[in-house]
Amino acid sequence: MMEIFDKLKNKVIISAQASAGEPIYEDRCLTSIIKSVISGGAGGLRLAGAESIRETRKLYDIPVIGITKPDPLPENWRETVYITPTFRDAKEISEAGTDIIAIDGTGRHRPEENLPVLISRIKTELYKPVMADISTLEEGINCAKYGVDIVSTTLSGYTSYTSDKNNGQPDFMLLEKLVNTLNIHVILEGRIWTPEHVRQAFKIGAFAVVIGSAVTRPQVITRRFADAVSD
Repeated sequence: MMEIFDKLKNKVIISAQASAGEPIYEDRCLTSIIKSVISGGAGGLRLAGAESIRETRKLYDIPVIGITKPDPLPENWRETVYITPTFRDAKEISEAGTDIIAIDGTGRHRPEENLPVLISRIKTELYKPVMADISTLEEGINCAKYGVDIVSTTLSGYTSYTSDKNNGQPDFMLLEKLVNTLNIHVILEGRIWTPEHVRQAFKIGAFAVVIGSAVTRPQVITRRFADAVSD
């Protein structure tokens, strides 16, 4: 377990995912994206689904944080748990070869196991580190008490009760509170668009940084530039 943490410390992790209907959804497109970000220096990957994890494992020796999530997302995604919601989901990506299992660490209603039970089962039955995607300091504290190895700011701005934080900027304030409060690894994820954001995260004390859309979604990147022209 410590070896995987050593590999990810102070690294940029790329979230390489695509939903049906996106230009890079086809397998070869996503594989090319993964190959590109690894050649560019990614220290790890965050991947969705057993198939993507399994195929990447065949090609590359790189740390993988794995999740499951529905495609498309449910209409009430701000109110529901959809990131690796059950032990069955966790077991599926564990068997596919993920190094770290990321789960929703919020206090929202869960479809099966409650959060402490899910975390315990992953650690004692699958023997994998657990990363909790959270949206508030309280959630981070709770997840640390339940035994997770990492918390990430992934869901800040993406729950109904934190939507006011989604101002287009990373939640550095939450990152700082988590770093100063917890004795476990803290990752910054969400709305990271510039190298300066990454530098600031590590200055605050982030263990690692996860970047998604700013690297892997050309349509979103292009729209930001196009909107700048319109403005």
